[in-house]
Amino acid sequence: MLYALICEDKPDGLDLRLATREKHLAYVGTVGDKIRLAGPMLSEDGERMVGSLFLIEAASADEVAALNAADPYTKAGLFERVTIRAFRQVVPAS
Repeated sequence: MLYALICEDKPDGLDLRLATREKHLAYVGTVGDKIRLAGPMLSEDGERMVGSLFLIEAASADEVAALNAADPYTKAGLFERVTIRAFRQVVPAS
């Protein structure tokens, strides 16, 4: 099943995000093909990273939560809010 993992940064979290980014990207590289799509969410002006969005193939929301818990961003305390939702891809048809 697909899950959307939506992680919103704490206010003024950009410095922490940048300081942890290299470790985060290295970790994401170890997750393999479970991640179908991922990238930073941006501020309204498109200038700053303010969160992360992932589409993850997983057996359960608990598996997604475990992947998120191991992420260096999560370990560093970057996120103010994390949402995990089951997701059904409609377009493009899979």
